[in-house]
Amino acid sequence: MSKHTALDMRWHKEKRVDTEGILRHPADANAWKEFDKNHNWFAQDPRNVRLGLASDGFYPFGNMNNAYSMWPVMMLIPYNLPPWKCMKDPFTMMSLLIPGPQSPGKDIDVFLQPLVDELKELWHVGVETYDVSSRIFFQIHSAVMWTINDFSAYGDLSCWSTKGYMACPVCNEDTSSRKLRSKICYMGHRRFLPMSHPWRRSRKHDGDTEHRKAPTMRKGDAIVQLQYVRDVKFGKNVNNPDRKRKRSPNELNWTKKSIFFSIAILVHS
Repeated sequence: MSKHTALDMRWHKEKRVDTEGILRHPADANAWKEFDKNHNWFAQDPRNVRLGLASDGFYPFGNMNNAYSMWPVMMLIPYNLPPWKCMKDPFTMMSLLIPGPQSPGKDIDVFLQPLVDELKELWHVGVETYDVSSRIFFQIHSAVMWTINDFSAYGDLSCWSTKGYMACPVCNEDTSSRKLRSKICYMGHRRFLPMSHPWRRSRKHDGDTEHRKAPTMRKGDAIVQLQYVRDVKFGKNVNNPDRKRKRSPNELNWTKKSIFFSIAILVHS
């Protein structure tokens, strides 16, 4: 670790100005602070790396009809760094590139397995690193703080299907949806308004008033739901019984158990 990089890796702890109610850097967020509280040993050394994992697919030939896609998986490693550096090219590492005639879908876990194994090692064991600024060797650790992706890629990474009647991962089984002809529409947005809001009493939206409360924010109960999700067999072979399968009512919209749930260091998606 170079002298300048070593100093910048401590920026979020030593030089960041923490102003209540203002979000200038991920370190100002509640997720970061909650992580520090739960993993005090990790937070004690500000050089330990806070990672963000970003993934999305694209068509390299610019034609969506072309049967070929690319899925890069990047580790955006420098959330320790100041905002004007953390998203620059020198600090962005592409850890995977998944080419193929189709998007990996739920089989993306197969490609992510080596990366997840390394992330576990970096969390539990760490890597011996030399800090030029202090001229000492130390054991550096890393943690995945969150993932960055669009809604469809979120479905592949989290394994909560972003299609169907329960497509909203926040509302979970309390998703407000209905079928209109051949499409599923997601209604009930007035649930998020204050109970005294006049639009709740109006019938101009869907012909009815709205008296329901907003869906409860999910916390650890998503992990409890996974106990009902059975293991699946990977692969796109037509003879694979799990390639397209019916989910049981207890499985809700979970397609399988995401490989990221094996990492106890993922704070938020």
